[in-house]
Amino acid sequence: MKIASTFKASPFATSLLLLLPLALLALIYLIPNHIYYSLTSCRPSPANSLDNRAVAKPEFRLLVGIMTLPDKYERRHLMRYAYSLQRNITTAQIDIRFVFCNLTTEEQRLYVSLEIMHHDDIIILNCTENLSDGKSYVFYSSLPTMFGGGDRGGYPLYDYVMKSDDDTYFRLDALVEALKGKPKKDMYFGCGVETQNRTHPPFMLGMGYIISWDLVEWIAKSEYVRNHSTGVEDIITGMWLNTENRGKNRYNNYPLMYNYRGRNPEDFEPGTIAVHLLKELERWTRTLNHFNVTKGLKPSKLYHIP
Repeated sequence: MKIASTFKASPFATSLLLLLPLALLALIYLIPNHIYYSLTSCRPSPANSLDNRAVAKPEFRLLVGIMTLPDKYERRHLMRYAYSLQRNITTAQIDIRFVFCNLTTEEQRLYVSLEIMHHDDIIILNCTENLSDGKSYVFYSSLPTMFGGGDRGGYPLYDYVMKSDDDTYFRLDALVEALKGKPKKDMYFGCGVETQNRTHPPFMLGMGYIISWDLVEWIAKSEYVRNHSTGVEDIITGMWLNTENRGKNRYNNYPLMYNYRGRNPEDFEPGTIAVHLLKELERWTRTLNHFNVTKGLKPSKLYHIP
């Protein structure tokens, strides 16, 4: 039996083979970039984006800097989960970054590099880790170089900056509501000490406070601030503003920002913005359970969670 050794293609098939590569190339260029990425990348969306990049004209843009330590890997992962589930914000852009000083061990250099590659939500300052020896000043004074003009046609990338701690949980929808309509100049927002002036507290507590971008730029340039950069960070920030007559637009959110009180429903304020002193995992568990952060969990044959 003789088998034919050649195959003669029709003119149509030959033309199709020649045009196919050109068609694929054109398709790649015609597909919008964000769709093309979704087809080619398996990397999840960064936990810090909160899907707010899709907001065409956000009312404001907020950078949240969470002060933490390089070795607190588990705490960062927990906070990423807790914040990434709060995706119902449609009027603001909130970008969350974890902030610490220089890495000092081989383990830190490896694992933090992996975090950056996967989540892209870490800022490493050029400083030695400390509680009251100028870390906050280094943070603020570094931001204009990191996020200054150019990204928005010469305007800074953010309207506000928050400095917070890794033992504070913010309910972002309540935070956005509290920030609506607030001025974007000379603004100081947080929670004052209960026994101090309610309308114009001398300083906001370190659980989490916000200053407008113009104050960030002033801190970076101020010789006075540079010469008084050490001390208890929340008190020293208030001292900078008070001495130089800055932060005149002050907003005290007491009692909606408060220290952890307990696990009972009455221990949490209606309309809570932030809960502080979540230093143990048990406190995080009770707080997240109270605010029902897992309500979106879908039933599945793959797991059983009573």
